[in-house]
Amino acid sequence: MRLSEITRILDAEVLCGTDKLDSDVSAAFACDLMSDVLAFSGPRPLLLTGLTNSQVVRTAEVIDAPAIIFVRGKRPTAAIIALATEKGLACLLTTRLMYESCGLLYQAGLPGCRPGKEVTGGGQGVGAV
Repeated sequence: MRLSEITRILDAEVLCGTDKLDSDVSAAFACDLMSDVLAFSGPRPLLLTGLTNSQVVRTAEVIDAPAIIFVRGKRPTAAIIALATEKGLACLLTTRLMYESCGLLYQAGLPGCRPGKEVTGGGQGVGAV
């Protein structure tokens, strides 16, 4: 699923990385606990979180996430957006809750991810991460 479609589905604001909206995302992981993101996310997931500190950007970099979606209308500071830009990440902001955001993306066919496990897509089949 392209980031541009995700932006539309979540009615999200693009904070940085407009040049990456044509990028494809194959799975998503949602969490506010960055240690869980490191432990349980698969490769290159779309990261959804309500945290807005620099650890989110650093974690996204480690897991090679193509983008971060800040949920619940949590807006990161300009310094965090600058750091994400420096790291080549796209950042989106949605006012939707994490639960609702995940549900909408799953319903549209973007699966969740778990390392070493098959992932199930929400209506568009099953794929491996």
